[in-house]
Amino acid sequence: MYQGRSLTIHSSHPFPAPEDPVRRLRGRLGGRVSLWTSGSAGSWAGLTVSSMMVANGSPGAVLGLLDPDSDLRDELEETGSGVVSLLHWRHRDLSEAFGGTAPAPGGAFRTGTWVETEFGRRLADAPTWAGVRLVSMTEVGWSVLATCEIVTLEVGDDEDPLMHRHGRLDRP
Repeated sequence: MYQGRSLTIHSSHPFPAPEDPVRRLRGRLGGRVSLWTSGSAGSWAGLTVSSMMVANGSPGAVLGLLDPDSDLRDELEETGSGVVSLLHWRHRDLSEAFGGTAPAPGGAFRTGTWVETEFGRRLADAPTWAGVRLVSMTEVGWSVLATCEIVTLEVGDDEDPLMHRHGRLDRP
């Protein structure tokens, strides 16, 4: 069962930081929205992540900045594996649910259709996804840098990708 953090709905921006120049710089970079999931039977966690990069090599790697207090960080560390899926515009509500900025009655995993893999649950209609193994977690600033080895990879269509810029979901 998904063990999510509590959520408060309010009309103000959930992450106001006009005096934080680093956060403002990061917001100007923008990025593709991905969904990272991990867990095993009965204990699942997921988090939307746009601060990530892919390193080519043998094996390739996915690096993501995660919330150090997230359930995902705990599950990824415990299981040592996860799924990284690239999201599309049609996934924007799911993205908000996993990001903790929209309500998800019964848990965020009720907002999509899932396929069980050896790496954890993956979003069934995400055409591009990677099954990953955790290599390391390192504290960086107010985040945790998760470095993961790509074990399996499916690359599908990339029409209408979901992007994040200036604190908002957008299309390119």
